[in-house]
Amino acid sequence: MKSVTGKKISFFCTNCGKQFNQKEVNYLCPDCSRSNSPLSPPKGILKTVYEYKNLQKKITGFLQLKQNGFIDLLPITNLSSLPHLRIGNTPLYQVKKLNNEDLPFQLFLKDDSQNPTFSFKDRASALVSAFAKENGINTIVTASTGNAGSSLAGICAAQGQKAIVMVPETAPIAKLTQIIMYGATIIPVKGTYDDAFELSLQATEEFGWYNRNTAYNPLTIEGKKTVSFEIYEQLNFIVPDKIFVPVGDGVIISGVYKGFEDLLKLNIIDKMPTVVAVQSKGSDNLVRNISNTEFKVIKSNTIADSIAVDIPKNFYMSRQFIQTYKGESVSVSDDEILNASKVLSKNTGLFAEPAAAAAFAGLSKYIDQDRIEDGSKNVVLLTGSGLKDIQSLKNFLKIPEPIKPEINQLKIFIKKK
Repeated sequence: MKSVTGKKISFFCTNCGKQFNQKEVNYLCPDCSRSNSPLSPPKGILKTVYEYKNLQKKITGFLQLKQNGFIDLLPITNLSSLPHLRIGNTPLYQVKKLNNEDLPFQLFLKDDSQNPTFSFKDRASALVSAFAKENGINTIVTASTGNAGSSLAGICAAQGQKAIVMVPETAPIAKLTQIIMYGATIIPVKGTYDDAFELSLQATEEFGWYNRNTAYNPLTIEGKKTVSFEIYEQLNFIVPDKIFVPVGDGVIISGVYKGFEDLLKLNIIDKMPTVVAVQSKGSDNLVRNISNTEFKVIKSNTIADSIAVDIPKNFYMSRQFIQTYKGESVSVSDDEILNASKVLSKNTGLFAEPAAAAAFAGLSKYIDQDRIEDGSKNVVLLTGSGLKDIQSLKNFLKIPEPIKPEINQLKIFIKKK
């Protein structure tokens, strides 16, 4: 595949190291994936690689790279293939105080709930949709706990494409509502996200639909990596010291790493930030297995549905990134996630869904453990809006009894407060 800038793209298997061109493979390494089982993380996940040495000769710095919309580091031919919706370029807010206390370090919140379907997943859906458009593909399928499905549905609606979304029967109603309103075909599946994932793979094989599944489709990581380019620019071309990322399948964190790795390979930056993988204690199958020789699964049980994954689909690549670049990890309880959501909302005006609040809970735990250096730059990645799942916050929602429209009643109410 060649872009308007003449680049060539290939794919590198994160397990065996074999390299493929675009015409040879769409999803997984055919050799490594042959023995894959639904009971363990898939092998053969592909990393997209570019001709970095040739690009180094043409690109002298970040601004030149951005000038063409990062097309040199995207696996599509033309930026016009992307949806007309505003995707990415989300705000990075600096927070100087928490609970009325000055912070001794710099804290930035990257608010990706500002994407069109209110989640980070739009970055991946947009690129998958653009690739499908350039290759004459009209039907895209995905498995999702909600966010990826609503994202694909919304992006396909904007692009005039057909989206088919398979969701576990427990997916939050707010996310299902989005999928339906965008006009996608929604297929509830009895079982978990992993069950829906496997069915979507069978459907891809049976019907020839293009598959957007995270990790399975390598372009999802290429879409998500754009957040790293934005963070670098928004911090005035300085690499942050730490980035806290909510982790389920391991695709978002791989995207964050991949974006900075691309900049490293182009000599635009000279170091990798410390990326902190934050998981719910009720679904920490990725970070708990990083050092294990044999993958052991514990069934997920967490309010953070977007990162509730029994078998992380991008386990091998994310582990490779974390080990190569000395990443860190932390697990947080559901209570810590709910409290983080409340603290975040009251202090910043940003209402994050539990999976996104998990990243802030990870930062809070680091603060409690005195693991944030004074003066350091720290970014928390907020991946989805709190309106995606208000059911999990029901215990916080104490609506007062109505009063009569009388001033005396109002005085009594205020006095009680």
